[in-house]
Amino acid sequence: MPVAGAVLLASCASPSTRIATGLGGYGLSEGSARCMGDRLQSRLSLGQLRQLGRAAQALSQSQAGRLTASDLIRAGAQVNDVKIPLEVTKAAASCGALREAAGVQGG
Repeated sequence: MPVAGAVLLASCASPSTRIATGLGGYGLSEGSARCMGDRLQSRLSLGQLRQLGRAAQALSQSQAGRLTASDLIRAGAQVNDVKIPLEVTKAAASCGALREAAGVQGG
């Protein structure tokens, strides 16, 4: 039931919340995932977000389901749209996800 409930809840959630939930599922912290979700929702179209989601899902299958911010940038670069990796990079950097992936403490 928890999975079905999460899917049902996600279907009613805003794109930002769905993005954050997906990023959290890949292993990003809640704060970084929420921040990146907000930024990506405001800067990418729904079609671009879908392309990024498909690329990230494909990459995660080869990495036991976990992705770092750097992996998400790499997934975005696999899509034939230069705006996607650019916006993922900007969101990851401004939300602290790159420092998080590197294990660097904020400061």
